[in-house]
Amino acid sequence: MRAYHSSLMDPDTKLIGNMALLPTRSQFKGPAPRETKDTDNVDETFCYFKDNVFFKNYEIKNEADRTLMCITLYISECVKKLQKCNSKSQGEKEMYTLGITNFPIPGETGFPLNAIYAKPENKQEDEGMPTCLQQLRQETGLRLCEKVLILRMINPASGGLAL
Repeated sequence: MRAYHSSLMDPDTKLIGNMALLPTRSQFKGPAPRETKDTDNVDETFCYFKDNVFFKNYEIKNEADRTLMCITLYISECVKKLQKCNSKSQGEKEMYTLGITNFPIPGETGFPLNAIYAKPENKQEDEGMPTCLQQLRQETGLRLCEKVLILRMINPASGGLAL
């Protein structure tokens, strides 16, 4: 088994800190450019999630990998919440609440990987990073809820947690 890296980094990709601001197919307002392709950074993270969570060390090859790692951490947080949900509506409420809850950004106390993320360098990044991360959190939670709860309906014994 090998760790997977993001294939979405482009020379024209805008950065916030040292994270890539990748195009996302999102229903939520935010700074991420709109993605028109079938696969975006959230889909890519879902695809690689099972393999990547098993690695204690992860070599960062580009800024898109930091975005992938951030979404991977958030998925882990979401899965813990969704395990306790008994219905789709309860799961959606939990994901919505978690997505909009205040959370630490790189450079702040409580951010789990401050050693590998750059804190915002200017006022624009300081304002844009929380909005960017919130947009990713909301979109990830919404899609994850759908995936987990559909799997639970298909195979109740699995608990619906196979990505």
